Amino acid sequence: MDSLQKVKSHLHIVFCAEHYNPLGVVRSLGEAGITPIAIILRSNLHITSRSKYLKKRCFVDSVEEGYRLLLDTFGNQPEKPFVYTCDDTITNFLDAHYDTLKDQFYFFNAGAPGRIAQFQNKEAILQLARKHGLSFLKTYTVNVGEIPEGLEYPVITKAIISTIPNWKDDMVICRDESELREAYRHIRSPKVLIQKYIEKKNELCMEGLSVNRGRDTLISIASSYNYLLDNSYSPYMTVGSLHNEGLREKLCGMLEEVGFEGIFEIEFLVDQDDTLYFLEINFRNSTWSYASTIAQMPLPVLWAEGMLDPNVVRQARKEVTEPFCAMVEMDDLRFRVKTRQITLSEWLRQWKSSKCKYYWGRKDCLPFFSTLWGLFYKKLRK
Repeated sequence: MDSLQKVKSHLHIVFCAEHYNPLGVVRSLGEAGITPIAIILRSNLHITSRSKYLKKRCFVDSVEEGYRLLLDTFGNQPEKPFVYTCDDTITNFLDAHYDTLKDQFYFFNAGAPGRIAQFQNKEAILQLARKHGLSFLKTYTVNVGEIPEGLEYPVITKAIISTIPNWKDDMVICRDESELREAYRHIRSPKVLIQKYIEKKNELCMEGLSVNRGRDTLISIASSYNYLLDNSYSPYMTVGSLHNEGLREKLCGMLEEVGFEGIFEIEFLVDQDDTLYFLEINFRNSTWSYASTIAQMPLPVLWAEGMLDPNVVRQARKEVTEPFCAMVEMDDLRFRVKTRQITLSEWLRQWKSSKCKYYWGRKDCLPFFSTLWGLFYKKLRK
């Protein structure tokens, strides 16, 4: 029996919110002939739950309810199920219950309760990056309201952890001390990371997976953005391979020290002189993961196979010989067409030529139309 047939004998469970991120996981599994089960947090939008590839949909009102359902309904199977998570809150919840879950499920973990959460702390992951020889922008960790001595502006504020509600709202670019003090009035995180802000040339985002306590790692794709946003990722990108082998070795060393088993994303800022500054590692499936499936390296499938046989991961790397464009259609339409940066006809040409689309699926189109209807209905109610 080959490795894909082996994993098909297990249950595959996507524990998630309604978003195009887990939709990519469901499609990656479905296109490989695996029909997953979804435990989905209820929402007014219906995206992941509309995928034709789902075998079963279980709706819950909280992460805690989803966790109890996971244990009570899918625990103690003859073959351990694989569990995929796509946001920090759910990943951290399972991470905290590592001892309960480890003998019943394969899930994203680092070998001890709370160890993923430890490295989701931005200060901790930056220190690990320094240990492995990576550069990052000058950074301070302070209590809200504190102004470090000798602070050079501009700076950007960030929540120290990404599990508080609406944590991205704490990300503020401050050009001087008065703007920083004003930002403090609205920041909800009790501790904040203040980082030197640069006018970036681009960003570099890498998707991958690791198994065998991080000793076997695949960095499958590297994406750069086709246009930039100040304090957010761009929804239109070019996807290729990572060719910096020295960087690859350092990142693999970090993942091995963490002992991580799961799907990850690693982010860097690119300065005007092409210097790379490390930002973070997301220890879960991230938004651009589905582009790796388009590049013939489906991370959810390879992770499951690799957990049973690490040799699969050692042999999985493929060169993206022809870099391709990927687009988050709804966001890109809003950022560029609604603001008249490009015309609708120009946008449609780019959308059509994008090899990876995160909502539209020719063989799985209902999530796309469901999202359109949800956005339209939301506008009608305003």
